[in-house]
Amino acid sequence: MTRDTRQLIRRNKIARLRTGATPRALEICSGCGGLSLGLKSAGFELTAHVEIDPEAARSYAMNFGGDHAAESEWAKPRDMERCSASKLVSDIGLKTSVAESFDLLAAGLPCQAFARIGRSKLRSVAGQEDAFQKDPRAVLYRRFLQYVEDTQPLIILIENVPDILNFGGHNVPEEICQALESAGYTTGYTILNAAFFGVPQVRERLFIVALANELDEVPRFPAPIHFLDLPKGYEGSRRVALKHVDKTSRYFHAIPTPHRSLKKAVGTREALEDLPRIKEHDAEPSVIRRRKLSDTLPYRDLKDGLSSYASTMRAWPGFETSDFVDGHLVRLTPRDFPIFAKMKHGGDYPHAREVAEALFEEAVARSGLAGTRKDAKAYKELRASIVPPYDPEKFPNKWWKLDPSKPSRTLTAHMGKDTYSHIHYDSAQRRTLSVREAARLQSFPDGFVFAGAMNAAFRQIGNAVPPLLAFAVAKILKSQLSGTLRGRRRATDRRAA
Repeated sequence: MTRDTRQLIRRNKIARLRTGATPRALEICSGCGGLSLGLKSAGFELTAHVEIDPEAARSYAMNFGGDHAAESEWAKPRDMERCSASKLVSDIGLKTSVAESFDLLAAGLPCQAFARIGRSKLRSVAGQEDAFQKDPRAVLYRRFLQYVEDTQPLIILIENVPDILNFGGHNVPEEICQALESAGYTTGYTILNAAFFGVPQVRERLFIVALANELDEVPRFPAPIHFLDLPKGYEGSRRVALKHVDKTSRYFHAIPTPHRSLKKAVGTREALEDLPRIKEHDAEPSVIRRRKLSDTLPYRDLKDGLSSYASTMRAWPGFETSDFVDGHLVRLTPRDFPIFAKMKHGGDYPHAREVAEALFEEAVARSGLAGTRKDAKAYKELRASIVPPYDPEKFPNKWWKLDPSKPSRTLTAHMGKDTYSHIHYDSAQRRTLSVREAARLQSFPDGFVFAGAMNAAFRQIGNAVPPLLAFAVAKILKSQLSGTLRGRRRATDRRAA
C-alpha cells in the first residue's frame, strides 16, 4: 500500500466521523473484554474482535453481542495468526472493505513471554536462558503490525506488562513506535497504575498509543485521580522494566504520578463489603459444589450505605444490577480455613506458616501426641492435616491476605489455578476470593458475566485490562478524536467565510 493510498483511506475515515458517525473498534486478543468495555463506555463501537480462547470469546459475546447470535461468526473464537483482517471482515459480513472498516485498532497482546514469571517458566521447560525469545507469543506484535497495514486505523492502542520494556535487554515498545511512525503515526508509550484510576488493585500496565498523522494530534495519557504510595515490590519491578528506557526518547512519556491531595486509592473493603458473605464452603461445602457461576445471591445491606465504588459497579450503564448478583464460587481448601482466619491483614506465606505451626502445636497438645516422635505416623498425619508443605523461603508470596484499607495486589491469570494470593480480609469468612469479588477488584461491573466454570472465570479476570483503567485511556482517545473533528470543522467554516 502506497503512502498516498494510506493517507486517502485515513482522510476518508475522518470525513465519515465528521458526519457524526460512531468510531469503530477492532480489538485483537480481546480476552473477555476488559479493554473493550472501557472503549465502549467512552463511545466506541465494538465492531469486531479476535480472541483464541473459546471461553473468553464466549464471555465477550455474552456481554457485547447485542443482536449477534451466540453461534454467529461475530462471536466465534479466532487465532490472530491464522485469521487475517480481510478474512475477519468477510467472515462477519461487514459491507465495507477491510481498509474502510475500523477507526481504532486495539490489542492486549499475550504477556507470558514478556513477563519475568513467564520467562522463568519457559527457561525451566527448555533448559536455556533465552527460551522466552523463541516463544511464538513473543512475536505476535509483529503480526499485529500487519493488521495495522491492512486496516489503516486512525488510532492504535496496545496494552501489555511493563516487562515488555526489558525483553531480553530489548525495549520492544520503542521498536513498535518506530515501526508505527514509519507507517504514518505519531506514537508514545508509558506505564499506568490501575490504582491511580479508581481500580482497587495495584496493577502496572504498559500502554502504547499511536495517532494517525492526519489527526494532527500527539499521544496523551490520563492524569491520576487517586493517590497511593506504591508498595516497594512494585517500585522495584518498575525500575527493572525501565532499565532499557532512554529517558530522552521522543516516544517515552513520563509516568503519571498522583498528587497527595487526591482521594486515597480505593481499598478492598470499599470494593467488596456489600457483596454476599460466603460461609458455606466451611459449614456445608456441598452447597458450593452444587452452586453454578450464574447462581445469584442478594447483596448485603450496609448500615452506612454503599461506597462510591460499589455504586459504580452496580450501576455501570448497560450492566446494571438490582438486588442480586452472581459469581459466588470459591475454592474448597478446608485444611487452610483456620489459617486464613488467624492471619493478619497483609500477611504473606511465611506468616501463614507461623500461624499453621502454632495451630499444629495446639492440636498436638489436645490430641495427646506431645512427646511423640516426629517420624511417628500419627504425628506426621496430624501435621499434614494442618501445616501447608511449601518452603517459606521458596514461596514467600504464595499467600497474601487482603488489607481492607488498601488496594489489592495484582490479580493474575494464575488465579485460574490458585487463589491463595488473594485471601479475603474478613477473617470470619476464612476463605480466598470468590469469582465476583475478583471481578470487583478488576473493576468489572456486577452485570458483566463470565462463561465457563470457576477456574476459567478466574483466568479471564486475571488476564483482563481493568475496565476503569481502560475507560480512562479511552476517554482521552475519544476526546482527541472529537477535538480534531471539531477543529477541522471550525477551520473549514472559517475558510468558507
